[in-house]
Amino acid sequence: MTIEWNAHIFSADTARYPFHPNACYRPDASSLRDDPLEEYIKRMDAEGIDRAVLVHPEPYGDDHRLVRDCLAKAPGRFRMTSLFFPRDTDAPKKLKDLAEAEPGMVATRFHAYHASSLKLDTASEGKERQYLDRFTDANVIALWDMVASLGLIVELHIGPRFAREVSAVIADYPETIVLIDHLAEPQEGTGPQFADVLDLARFDNVYMKFSGLGHISDDAPLYEAVKPFTRWVIEAFGPDRMVWGSGNPAMLDTHFSDFSETDRAKVRGLNLQRLLKW
Repeated sequence: MTIEWNAHIFSADTARYPFHPNACYRPDASSLRDDPLEEYIKRMDAEGIDRAVLVHPEPYGDDHRLVRDCLAKAPGRFRMTSLFFPRDTDAPKKLKDLAEAEPGMVATRFHAYHASSLKLDTASEGKERQYLDRFTDANVIALWDMVASLGLIVELHIGPRFAREVSAVIADYPETIVLIDHLAEPQEGTGPQFADVLDLARFDNVYMKFSGLGHISDDAPLYEAVKPFTRWVIEAFGPDRMVWGSGNPAMLDTHFSDFSETDRAKVRGLNLQRLLKW
C-alpha cells in the first residue's frame, strides 16, 4: 500500500475556483489545467501510488470547493486536508461545519512557514505572514482545540523557528496526532532551531512527513546527497512515526536502506492507513 500525503491541486478555471483575496501566493493560472485531477491520477498510476491525501493549498484560503470536488470524483482513493485563518473568529465553527459536511476531511493545516525565498506577486506581498503570529495566541489555540475535539490531525507547515514554541501546545493535546510537513523546512532555520524540531520526536503523537527533499537538494529523484541529514530525522522519529509525502516513492528505499522492507512499508503507506483508519 502506497499513500502520498502532499498533492496540491490547482485549476485553470479561476472563475469557478478563484484564488482567495488573502492568499500568500498565487500560481500562474496560464500553466494550469482545467482537469488537474486527471493528470495527478495518471501520475499515481505510473508510480504505483494507491491512494492520496490532497493537501488544500494556501492560494484558495478557506474556500475548499476545488478539493471537495476532487474527492467527489474518486472518494475511495482520496482524502483531504483543510485550511482556515486563525485570526478569523469564525474559523473554529467553519472547521466544524466542514467536518460535518465532508467525511473525507482528515486534517487541518496550520501554515506558519515564512520562506525567505518565496516569490510573491505584487498582490500577495506582505500576506505570507497573515495566517498566524504565534502558536500561543488564543485564536490559534481555539482552532487547535476544535481540531482536537473533532478527532482530526493537526498538519503543521512550519519552519524550524516555530518548533520550540509549538511544543507547548502539543504537550496540552497528547491525544491529537500532529504531522509536520516537509521535514520542517530545515533550509529556513538554524542548526539550534532544527534541534528543537528533532526534540518534538519526544511526543508520541508527533509524526514527520518525509517530503520536500527538493527544497534542500537538487539531485532528484532520490536526493542521495542529503542522506546524512535525513538519517538524523529518521533516527529521531523512527519508521513508526514517519509518512511519505512527495517525490518518487523509490526514494524511501534509498533513505531507509538501513531498515527492513517491513519498516519501509510503514512509511510508504501503512502508517497512514492506520492513522486514517483507511
